[in-house]
Amino acid sequence: MADNKKQVDVKETAQSAIRESKAKSSQGRQFLLWFGALILGGILGWLGIQPLNEFFNFVATVFTRLFQFIAVPTIALAVITTLAALGNNKDTSRIFSHALFYTLFTTICAAATSLCLYLWISPGNLPMDIINAGQEAVPMQKLGVLSYYDHFLSVIPNNVLQPFLTGNVLSVMLISAAVGLALAFMPKTDNREQLLKVINGLQELSFTLIRALLYVLPLGIIAFAGQLSAQIEAGVIVGALGKYTAVVIGGNAIQFFIILPLIMLLRGLNPVKVFRKMAPALAVALFTKSSAGTLPVTLACAEQNLKANPKVSRFVLPICTTINMNGCAAFILVTSLFVMQNAGFELSMTTMITWLFISVIAAVGNAGVPMGCYFLTLSLMSSIGAPIGLLGIILPIYTIIDMIETAENVWSDSAVCAMTDNDLKGKLDDSEIPNTSIL
Repeated sequence: MADNKKQVDVKETAQSAIRESKAKSSQGRQFLLWFGALILGGILGWLGIQPLNEFFNFVATVFTRLFQFIAVPTIALAVITTLAALGNNKDTSRIFSHALFYTLFTTICAAATSLCLYLWISPGNLPMDIINAGQEAVPMQKLGVLSYYDHFLSVIPNNVLQPFLTGNVLSVMLISAAVGLALAFMPKTDNREQLLKVINGLQELSFTLIRALLYVLPLGIIAFAGQLSAQIEAGVIVGALGKYTAVVIGGNAIQFFIILPLIMLLRGLNPVKVFRKMAPALAVALFTKSSAGTLPVTLACAEQNLKANPKVSRFVLPICTTINMNGCAAFILVTSLFVMQNAGFELSMTTMITWLFISVIAAVGNAGVPMGCYFLTLSLMSSIGAPIGLLGIILPIYTIIDMIETAENVWSDSAVCAMTDNDLKGKLDDSEIPNTSIL
């Protein structure tokens, strides 16, 4: 009997090793395929073939719309199913407290890094005639309805369907959290079980759609890379406001390549391994400029490549998509200081530190959608009476800034997920891990 048990154990160990080997080989092939698609798209876009570039624009738009289509239901279903399982036990508070701490800590670090860089590089003022000329480029149709108070008020839903129809990610999160917690604390009746079966079935359906998207994603990467390369070659993304641009991009780079890796090292993680496993999500974030739209890929990478506990990934990543905005906090702070400086506001150290925390709070309240940070900054500056013409000058270069910010936001989301998963490894109740697999 003992010999038979040993033989079974050996067979299970061997099969597990074979499965792990195949998984690693598959991940390696996928990374090479996606990296090759990135290079091929960049080369084709640089050739400047007009019909090809138009085709790239079409394909890139299609993929962006498909990611936006699947992102909101993925966020809702992931939060509902995870909270329904976690809501009535101590694992919920454990995961949330770790995620919230790392989110606030990394976001404050990002803003503080950019503030230090701003003080060191010290951007000068622009001529007033240039700022006045930039007024025409400001999207005034948005300004008429922009109010930071209204922005937070709009997060509170007054209609079940409206947040889903408009893609209001924060409202969707509130609804999903409420439904998930309600399911967790509902009496365990047949009605509850039937409802959970339907919701879990919908989640399996969304994961099937994600698998299909990931299967054809190399075509999307070629189109995204070709589109960006063509824009650069045509001179669309050129020019700079000199020192200001250096502060924004430099702050993002320091946070991306130094601060976040150091934090992961201190928490016992290898940042190079985490980066390599999350690289597909970072590439999609770079091109789509939407951390919410990238969420399906981020979830897939976290669970397939990073091997994160689904309890952690499906709870942490949707939350981080809406509140963990490292790049956004840095942009809001630097841009606000630059605009106020050009307007003649006194920038004392107290004022700058105050705006550091304002930028962190504003970033947490921002939805992970393209140009969300830009319009939030526009709202803040208009509310204090600062001249917003400067934001019109910034607008042409914001395309590249938005790309870098989004990639940094998703990289920070990945880091928070990895650190939370690492901290809680072996401490969570695995009996209620969601049994649906993304891949």
